[in-house]
Amino acid sequence: MIGVGLIGTGFMGKCHALAWNSVGTVFGDVPEIKLVHLGEANDELAKKKGREFGFAKASGDWRAVVNDPEVDIVSVTSPNQFHPEMAIEALRAGKHVWCEKPMAPALAESQAMTDEARISGKVAVLGYNYIQSPAFRHIRQLLDEKIIGDVNLVRIEMDEDFMADPEALFFWKHEAASGYGALDDFAVHPLSLVSKLFGRVSRVMCDMTKPYADRQVAGGGRRAVETYDIASVLMRLENGIAGTLLVNRSAWGRKGRIAIQIFGSKGSIVFDQERFNELQLYVTSDRPTEQGYRTILTAPQHRPYDKFIPAPGHGLGFNDLKTIECRELISQLEGKPAHIVDFAEGLEIERTVHAMARSFELSSWVEVR
Repeated sequence: MIGVGLIGTGFMGKCHALAWNSVGTVFGDVPEIKLVHLGEANDELAKKKGREFGFAKASGDWRAVVNDPEVDIVSVTSPNQFHPEMAIEALRAGKHVWCEKPMAPALAESQAMTDEARISGKVAVLGYNYIQSPAFRHIRQLLDEKIIGDVNLVRIEMDEDFMADPEALFFWKHEAASGYGALDDFAVHPLSLVSKLFGRVSRVMCDMTKPYADRQVAGGGRRAVETYDIASVLMRLENGIAGTLLVNRSAWGRKGRIAIQIFGSKGSIVFDQERFNELQLYVTSDRPTEQGYRTILTAPQHRPYDKFIPAPGHGLGFNDLKTIECRELISQLEGKPAHIVDFAEGLEIERTVHAMARSFELSSWVEVR
């Protein structure tokens, strides 16, 4: 049996709860999951969400969750700046940790989280669910099989428009305490894809901008925006591949776009998270009269799609990716190989983000260290 604790019940908290509730139904071969203890900012909210999510206990103090002897693993889904304290306390209490991305606003905090995970010997992983897409996993297989030859350029973008409205109110993601902005709030996701497909980024050149200098504050007045909604980055990967990364939280019309283009010596691959049940493949081995991008719809052959749906082309959803991630986490708990981002790999992603921020400050190329 796995006793689960959950801290936070917003978008990602609910996503974690759905995953813990469904992983046994979808995959079957997992231990019994017991939803033990939910923590929120106050008792009233905790009890309300505890009933909705199916937890046996609920508290307005997150420390009650990490110190509960019935809890084996803690899902940390609080705002970014609270990740370090909560994750470290959970590890010190002898719990495994499933923490949402990014690790923390400061690199030193991410390092401290990684050090504590190593000292504790507990499983500590991060919520990079986009790497779980069956289409993305198939891209990894295509690259391993050299279907498009040797890769020479990776172009990746992430865009959403939840900050595109200049009249939207100031909120916590506009505060410097939350991080740099789109760079660590967003860029970590495409960087997780790069990490799983190609390995380390070695050098970066970054520019960041604020489309709106200030925002209205609830109750009146305006407050200066302290984070950057747009970032553009040139990258050089450790294996010599060139790369570009573009991220924008103020991109009208884009809802959940993570678009990656991979160019090789014998073809190219295109994938877009807004259409993540398909990918496009171009190969030069086709006859010139038939050359062109073919669209490949995900199907039971693209595992673990088959665990959800027996028919091709019907499509998975965002929350299904979290259920797959939950299964990979359980594999890690069982000491089996897992397709997941642990704290050590996550720290490398954080180093890359902070190198990008330094590059912006220095207006020069910066080595990722």
